[in-house]
Amino acid sequence: MTPLSAPATVEKSRRLVIKIGSALLVDSETGQLRTAWLEALAKDVARLKARGIQVLLVSSGAIAMGLEPLGFSRRPARLEEAQAAAAVGQIRLAQAYQSLFGAEGMVIGQILLTIHDLENRPSYLNARNTVEALVERGVIPVINENDTVATAEIRFGDNDRLAARVAQMANADTLILLSDIDGLYESDPRTNDHARFLDRVDAITPEVEAMAGPPAAITPGTGGMITKLKAAKIALAGGCSMIIMNGHANQPITRLEAGERSTLFPATTDPLTVRKQWIASLMAPKGFLHVDAGAVKALKQGASLLPAGVKEVDGAFERGDLVAFIGPDGHIVGQGLASYSAAHAFLMQGRTMQDAYEVLGHVGRSALIHRDDLVLL
Repeated sequence: MTPLSAPATVEKSRRLVIKIGSALLVDSETGQLRTAWLEALAKDVARLKARGIQVLLVSSGAIAMGLEPLGFSRRPARLEEAQAAAAVGQIRLAQAYQSLFGAEGMVIGQILLTIHDLENRPSYLNARNTVEALVERGVIPVINENDTVATAEIRFGDNDRLAARVAQMANADTLILLSDIDGLYESDPRTNDHARFLDRVDAITPEVEAMAGPPAAITPGTGGMITKLKAAKIALAGGCSMIIMNGHANQPITRLEAGERSTLFPATTDPLTVRKQWIASLMAPKGFLHVDAGAVKALKQGASLLPAGVKEVDGAFERGDLVAFIGPDGHIVGQGLASYSAAHAFLMQGRTMQDAYEVLGHVGRSALIHRDDLVLL
């Protein structure tokens, strides 16, 4: 894959994650929402959506939005006070998104996560499936760190890495970190007027990491360049390019596409390829699905594995576990991540997905193994 420029990277994106820092959303002096800025961002997102790009937002700002109503002049040091500010601010933030994006004809869906949710397999699968269901219906997910229950996450305020993990989970092509700095410099531009700006970083070497400097001071937005480079590593490992730009002025995506300065970390592959390579590398399946010739043919044509083609279920696997599928000749055809447990697959075998509610009492995913979650061997 030939790396593109930052504007071309956005143009070619199928799914885009935009991370919004607290310092952009909330005026540091008044503690009030920067309504005009968010309204302009809504126009940016509406324009991307009209071009067929699926957009997810990862938003900071809940704690910052709750400071003024609770009488705090700055971010409190006590955990319970920060959580209280988040509880108040989260409602205000959600109302603002709903109002301003709704004015542009968009529907907003809120998802609250912590990094722990993305480390726990069942929670991860639930979050991923929720995101898929929202974007498939044209909804804009607004994903916030769940600051009312998070602990270390509040203390460090690191939504950069959370955004990268969301991009990875959502199989996004591009992650844009809207920040209060325009990108990566070889040294701190606040202390070195001649610091060289890097508009592109093809590899995150130790020399590049040294350019990040020390962590940022505690302010309404508390990430700093170190966390942005860590986010870049996560995003690139998932086949997702990352862009850092100064988002303080209105309509940052329009400005980015017009060529405003930014730092691009280009991915060398795409998210689906990375996922397929990972699935292919997994060993020791928890179970086996014996499939008929029709299912084998459909799989070779790029289809998902449906229960109608399954003749027998072996093993005790759960949703998300690795299972292999065996053709009529007894050879392994491929493997993938199960969307249903062995018990549910057994009940569904030989039937259509339309029978799921009748057989299981609920409807889960649209296939026993989705085509994005399987590889042929």
